[in-house]
Amino acid sequence: MEVTDSDTINIRSVIEHQLAAFKKDDAQGAFAFASQAIQAQFGNPENFMQMVKTSYPAVYRPRSVFFEKVTSIQGNITQPVLLLSPDGVPLRALYFMEKQPDNIWRINGCFLVSLEGK
Repeated sequence: MEVTDSDTINIRSVIEHQLAAFKKDDAQGAFAFASQAIQAQFGNPENFMQMVKTSYPAVYRPRSVFFEKVTSIQGNITQPVLLLSPDGVPLRALYFMEKQPDNIWRINGCFLVSLEGK
């Protein structure tokens, strides 16, 4: 799948808006940027928020955020984002993005990769 400049801008915007929602503890807002599959997996915004708080502190409260170039990993459009976790550990978050039938992008998963020892 070809990713246009406008796709790249929209993908970045979705992730930025979700990060902003986490920062405000806006569970409903953050949940809205997740794909239907992710929403179905967690059932409601509160469960989703609790999982992010517990398992993804670097996504929940990053000290810094730097967007890298959109790429494709195993056929998934992926936005790599460099994050600095609350305790100062650098991580790369791989956001798997999914284009909806209405051409809106949603987050279909996020995978954290350690940058230690690279």
